[in-house]
Amino acid sequence: MLSAKLQSNLCSPKQAARLSRAVAPLFYASTLGYPAGIRIGLVASLQQNGTSRAFSTTPVTNFKEFFPVKETENIRETPPAWPHHGYTEEEMLSVVPAHRPPKTWGDWAAWKFMRSCRWGMDFFTGMRKEQKVDKANPTTAVETIKPLTEAQWLLRFLFLESIAGVPGMVAGMLRHLHSIRRLKRDNGWIETLLEESYNERMHLLTFMKMCEPGWFMKLMLIGAQGVYFNGLFITYLISPKITHRFVGYLEEEAVHTYTLAIKQIEDGHLPKWADPNFVVPDIAVKYWHMPEGKRTMKDLIYYIRADEACHRGVNHTLSNLNQNEDPNPFVSEYKNGRSPPRPALKAEGYEREEVL
Repeated sequence: MLSAKLQSNLCSPKQAARLSRAVAPLFYASTLGYPAGIRIGLVASLQQNGTSRAFSTTPVTNFKEFFPVKETENIRETPPAWPHHGYTEEEMLSVVPAHRPPKTWGDWAAWKFMRSCRWGMDFFTGMRKEQKVDKANPTTAVETIKPLTEAQWLLRFLFLESIAGVPGMVAGMLRHLHSIRRLKRDNGWIETLLEESYNERMHLLTFMKMCEPGWFMKLMLIGAQGVYFNGLFITYLISPKITHRFVGYLEEEAVHTYTLAIKQIEDGHLPKWADPNFVVPDIAVKYWHMPEGKRTMKDLIYYIRADEACHRGVNHTLSNLNQNEDPNPFVSEYKNGRSPPRPALKAEGYEREEVL
């Protein structure tokens, strides 16, 4: 179940107390590339005597595993509500970063708001200028001057996945209420949206098995989720089409993020994740049915990136459909033996005439 073996504590309790009284270090000082304000709330630590800890303010003696298996007298195991459908290796390797150019004012508004959200994520997770990609191609470029560390990547993964599970739940909830209020069928949208939300939560649970957020990170997640949930709730009531386009752009950022992480592993910048003794969490092995010999950190990120590519294609496609009448093409049975569309490799989504 263990993750990267980070050797150093970021700050002792006494140092954290002194830092909390200093204004400037809260925004600029950092040994791992992110603000010391975050650093106060996150104490990096490693596998010590068989105990996994990372990004935690919890003392070693008090640390315990997140969501351990609940032992009962009769229940052996509780399987996932939505088993993962799986990917071929070819499908996972074929995923690439891409961007759907805005075509309407709604697309433009969704894209600009997404760029604002990305700036906020970069700021609060301490990504420095030299660690960013070319601004002219923010969702496709993968070259940086300086790589991130394993600690920074886990911080970004946690932040990203903690909010990525919100849109599907909000949209599914509102469409469910709309269906029972209007006494109309939803034509298969609800299930796909809720499954997307569930899948994103599995990403988060996997990374939580590798590190424990500190109090500062937890406060950030609570605040971000509160703003994000309420914002999406309002925008989905106003325009589901624009909201799905926004989520499509969000998933473009996710695919880009994981592609960049894979490249930095391949380039040798993340040695702890390239260590042959590194083992991905059991929850990931069971959920994605990861075969023996394909359980490295890079393999795990390939699976997660493929999930994000699916969400990217699904949401861009849903944004192109009639929100009130069209059926969900991804769960529909087609005439003449035609297979349902595969969204993972359709980065810009399917146009309405392609699937209906």
